[in-house]
Amino acid sequence: MKAKEIFRTDKDIPVLAAPMAGVTDHSFRTILLENGADCVYTEMVSCKGLLYGNQKTFELIKTDGKMRTAVQLFGHEPSDFMKAIDVLQKRYDDLLLFDINMGCPAPKIYKEGDGSALLKDPALAMKIVEAAKSVSAIPVTVKMRTGIDSSLYDYTGFASGLERAGADAVTVHGRTREQFYSGSSDRNKIREIKEALSIPVIANGDIFSEEDAFSMLEDTGADGIMIARGMLGDPFIFGRIRNRLEGKETLQPSPEDKTEVIRRQYLMAEEEKGEYTAIRELRKHLVWYVKGIRNAASLRNRALSIENRSELEGLLRELLIRFREA
Repeated sequence: MKAKEIFRTDKDIPVLAAPMAGVTDHSFRTILLENGADCVYTEMVSCKGLLYGNQKTFELIKTDGKMRTAVQLFGHEPSDFMKAIDVLQKRYDDLLLFDINMGCPAPKIYKEGDGSALLKDPALAMKIVEAAKSVSAIPVTVKMRTGIDSSLYDYTGFASGLERAGADAVTVHGRTREQFYSGSSDRNKIREIKEALSIPVIANGDIFSEEDAFSMLEDTGADGIMIARGMLGDPFIFGRIRNRLEGKETLQPSPEDKTEVIRRQYLMAEEEKGEYTAIRELRKHLVWYVKGIRNAASLRNRALSIENRSELEGLLRELLIRFREA
C-alpha cells in the first residue's frame, strides 16, 4: 500500500501532523486540517483507558467526519490493543488509521513498559502489531524512535520486524529515547530504515520550515513527513510545505490570518469544553504564537494570565498590532 493510500490523500508525499499529548485536541486538529495537514493524530490514547470506559480517554478521540483522523494508542499488552481497537471500531466509523506508540520517551510512559520501552522487546512489539492487525479494518502504523540510548541498537532490524508483523507504515523520529528532544534528528538512520523496508516510511524530527521539510525528504528518501514542534504557533507550515513541494509560491500568513486562527481555535474549544477550560488550554498556544516577535516576554506573561474571552480579545488586538510590525 502506498503512503497516499494509507492516509487517503491525493498527494504522493503526505504531510502529517504529529500526535502531541496536551496539544492535538479536536480544535487544534481542525485548525491543522484547515491549513493543509493531510492527516492529524489524536493525543496518545491509553488502551487501558478505553477498556475501563474512561470518559476523558474517549474525549481525546472526537472526530470531524473527514476521514483524516488517526488514533494513536499506547500500551504494552497485545490483547489490550485488540480489545481497544474493537471498542473504537464499534463506536466510530470515520477513523483513518490506528497508530501504535513505540516512541514516547516520557518517564511515566516508559516505566510502565509503554511507548519507547517497547524498543527493548522487539518480539513483544511484533506481537502487538500482529494483534492489532488481526482485528483492524483500517491500516495499522507504528511511530518509533531509533533506540533507547547511545549504545548500539538494531533500529533497522526492529523496523523490519514491524513490517513482517504487518505494519502498513512506520514513522521514524530520528532520536533515541535518552535524547528526548535534544541534539538533532538523525536523518542517516531514517534513510537506513527507509532502505530496509518495503512499506512507507515517514520521517519525523526537526522540521520547522518548508526548507527543513524539503531537505528531510531529499536526505532520507522518505515517503512522507510528520511535523511536531514545527506546527506549534505555526499551523500554516503545512500549506507552505505543500506549496514548496508542488513548486508554487510560498506565502506567509497575514497578521489577520494569525489572529483569526487563534480566535477560531478558541471558539471551537469553548463550544466543546466551556470558557474556563478552553482559555487555560489556549494559553500555551498563545505563548507559541508570540515567540520571536518584539518584546515577546511581556506578551507571553500576559498570555499566561488571561482568564476569559474578553481578555483574550484584548490580547488579540495587541497581537494584531505586533504581527503587523514584525
